Amino acid sequence: MIAARMDEKKMPELPDTQVWINGINDTNKMALVTWVEETKTQLVQINGQRKYGGPPPGWIGDPPGSGSEVFIGRIPQECYEDKLIPLFQSIARLYEFRLMMTFSGLNRGFAYARYTNRRHANTAISALNGFEITSGCRLLVCRSTEKCEITLDGLPCQLNKIMLTKVLKVMTPGMEDLFLHPSLKKQGQVMAVVKYSSHRMAALAKKSLSEGSHLLYGHPLAVDWLKTGLKQKLESAKPSMFCDGPPLHPASSLDEHILNQPIVSSTTCLEAFCQRWRLGRPLFVIKFSSMSPCGWQRFWYRVVIPNYCVPFSGYAWVIGENLIPTDKHEKAKEVAALNILTKLEAELKSCYPMNSSFGLEEPWMKPMLA
Repeated sequence: MIAARMDEKKMPELPDTQVWINGINDTNKMALVTWVEETKTQLVQINGQRKYGGPPPGWIGDPPGSGSEVFIGRIPQECYEDKLIPLFQSIARLYEFRLMMTFSGLNRGFAYARYTNRRHANTAISALNGFEITSGCRLLVCRSTEKCEITLDGLPCQLNKIMLTKVLKVMTPGMEDLFLHPSLKKQGQVMAVVKYSSHRMAALAKKSLSEGSHLLYGHPLAVDWLKTGLKQKLESAKPSMFCDGPPLHPASSLDEHILNQPIVSSTTCLEAFCQRWRLGRPLFVIKFSSMSPCGWQRFWYRVVIPNYCVPFSGYAWVIGENLIPTDKHEKAKEVAALNILTKLEAELKSCYPMNSSFGLEEPWMKPMLA
């Protein structure tokens, strides 16, 4: 009888509705669908969670700050948004509600509710922790531990904090600070711990960096959340090891007068480098291909330096979303030039081991170093 009534009832036009509506029992299915239709609530299934809001309808302004989200645990597996959202909205307006789901259509026993400010979150914790949602089932409601730090492992040892900060602030909005450490997994390389203004900004940065080329400055890059155990290990290390990373190669050290020089582009830097070594002016060929959902634009480059033995070629990524073609091409040239400068520096050092500077003290080399 219930199944027949469900067939007759028109399903709401929601994204991925069938993913989350088929797996639950008929009684709860009817209650959830009826509630969605009556309240016009929009639920979206995204990567193992079902989400309302973020932002909610009619929201104007920035997302709520840190401390506005609560964690909800011990949720019965067949309890859904038709019961949970009204309960938590009885405290105050919700900015976002996320229920973690299994592939079978049952919830995973926990959810997150974000209010418009910290005060409302505190009120929800006081009022709803221990609330009996069904007979014998009491909810656990506490402050959500929002992850705001990610790790980037596998960076080149020549990299320093100033240089990486400039790059990441362009690539990932909301970056507040970063620290460099010797990589615990890859000898001779660097791991960066990057802090963001909110969990949302950190999650977007992690997603964006993960969906890029997995390469930064030509090195394979591992992107992950900063785990508690790793954080404790880094904090217990000697201060000199985790303030700005391992000692840089002498050729990459930053003298004060270099930092005070005007900044020029990597393309200009490469041209000056080639001029100094009488290699001729580099010629760039850039061809763009696919763009990822996060706005990364993949491209192939080939750079011919007339008096150098072989051309340079490879694949790299730029953030291509909302860029006009001219800007996109220039950004691609910058990335390619920076990769080539790193390779040229290594080649020249291997040929002339006694010379540690190669003109790196010049102002035009600053983009490589800062």
